[in-house]
Amino acid sequence: MKKILVINGHPDKDSFNAVLAQSYIKSAMAAGSEVRYIAIGELDFNPNLQFGYRQRMELEPDLEKALEDIRWSEHQVWIHPLWWLGMPAIMKGFFDRAFLPGITFKSDKQGNKDGLLEGRTGRIITTAGDLSLDTYEEIYAASGLVQLKKGILEYCGISSIQDSFIGPLEELDESDRRKWIVRIEDFATSDAV
Repeated sequence: MKKILVINGHPDKDSFNAVLAQSYIKSAMAAGSEVRYIAIGELDFNPNLQFGYRQRMELEPDLEKALEDIRWSEHQVWIHPLWWLGMPAIMKGFFDRAFLPGITFKSDKQGNKDGLLEGRTGRIITTAGDLSLDTYEEIYAASGLVQLKKGILEYCGISSIQDSFIGPLEELDESDRRKWIVRIEDFATSDAV
């Protein structure tokens, strides 16, 4: 039984991202996976890394539980909207506060680093309201994906990360959205094995 963690970075619990997350969860469970879910917008924590790395802030219980789920997982699915070419502020704050030295990575003064989440795989599902994939890649060099995939997840040791881009959402009708839900369900079924 594969241990899959689905993380929704959209702060609105009634968003299309939440629909995608629940569709993924349902299909992964039907395929035999054990699944846990984190809705970052529903966590109770201060997203501001007030002192940088100079002084460690105590982790709130919701962050402790989220980190327990992250360590438990074998496969992580990160779902988020693209806002100003990046993730929502609450999701960035989650990484700032929870993905800390000694917790998800370690590095030394010589520049050597180790990702402490090695052995896990990932999937990133990004939605965009008014941006096409071509524009995102050609004009903006998929900057938000680079930040999340390479700058955070791979840096912390997660590998074999697949990614999908859904957009522009404002041009999708109900039939198009349903097709994406079916694709997400198919991703879940394939990730479960």
